Amino acid sequence: MLLLTRRALLGAALASVPMVTGAFAQARTTADWLATPTPTPTPAPLRLTLPAPTGPRPLGTVSLHLIDRTRVDPWKASRPARELMIQIWYPARATHGHPPVPWMSPGGVAVFEREQRIPPGVLTLPTTHAHLAAPVDPGRRGRPVVLYSPGLRSDRSLGTVLIEELVSHGYLVVAIDHTYDADQVEFPGGRVETFAITGAIDDALIAKALAVRTADTRFVLDRLTALNAGRGALAGAFDLSRIGMFGHSLGGATAAAAIRADRRLRAGINLDGSLLAPLTAGTDRPFLLFGSDPGSGAEDPSWDQFWSGQRGWKRELALTGSTHTSFTDLETLLPQAAPALGLTPDQVTQAIGPLTPHRAIQAQRAYIRAFFDLHLHHRDTPLLHGPSSRYPEVRFLR
Repeated sequence: MLLLTRRALLGAALASVPMVTGAFAQARTTADWLATPTPTPTPAPLRLTLPAPTGPRPLGTVSLHLIDRTRVDPWKASRPARELMIQIWYPARATHGHPPVPWMSPGGVAVFEREQRIPPGVLTLPTTHAHLAAPVDPGRRGRPVVLYSPGLRSDRSLGTVLIEELVSHGYLVVAIDHTYDADQVEFPGGRVETFAITGAIDDALIAKALAVRTADTRFVLDRLTALNAGRGALAGAFDLSRIGMFGHSLGGATAAAAIRADRRLRAGINLDGSLLAPLTAGTDRPFLLFGSDPGSGAEDPSWDQFWSGQRGWKRELALTGSTHTSFTDLETLLPQAAPALGLTPDQVTQAIGPLTPHRAIQAQRAYIRAFFDLHLHHRDTPLLHGPSSRYPEVRFLR
């Protein structure tokens, strides 16, 4: 999964950025942990876990295969239609008899382990807190909807920690896998499509990817409208008058692009993703920039330009002691996996920063939920008014 920092996503700077292939490989590239000796085999795989969401509602989830027959696939012209996988996460009425869902699909795991060079039998990837096809609790008039878009060469699994938090507090979250710019996407029947973009990852390619992702997002919104009006299990579950979007890295730029293109989106969050024009012109709807620790370096100029052009509500926050990877599930999974992979504490810190995973996740969850509470529920919260003693790690840059 290609995790490009927002300071590396502009212009010719990309040419000098290492190709970071995968979530665990973020540590591998930045810390060169592949040069370390092969870890000593352990008697049993190390089982990774995800932190439990803090809200009171149980979670259900289903994955759907969507086909947009109005588009030839822009990355593979041999595909006569654009195919996507989405995962819908929702508050459930009950979960008994519905098994918990794995963090990643079986076919995806095989690709993930191969790409990350994780030795077979070393790790058991986590199980989520959501239950397969549990009955939906639609609330009184449907749930506010939040879309999630992952980074380039990433996939929807990497946003699970933040997604589950929103759902446990009453949101319905739709995570999108952008086929062929994702590391892997598994479709029904076990077919797995992998990253298929060729050529230099420059501004032109990023612009194309954003256009494709924006079209994906608008198609998903159309399908949600049909699902809500249908007779299936999800009918009436969506409050489509209250839709927001967030994403990490290129997914954050996707949120900015989609909100400019589609007025059905009421509010958006960019988690540490650089922006290209015309996205830097901003919008008239609320938008949050939430970035990694800027350190002593210069600010990303695209965020400066966005701030100047943004006409709607706006904030810019930084998470002290974090890195680009901190806004993914790797914030919690990498430290757990470190002993089995032979990673030193210094290597883990280099990958995710010195802030403890618990505090990093707690802060992200709090501010993301506060933003959507404010702009989709119209519940004001002092958390977004200024610095909080509860979260000293979060800096209000402006």
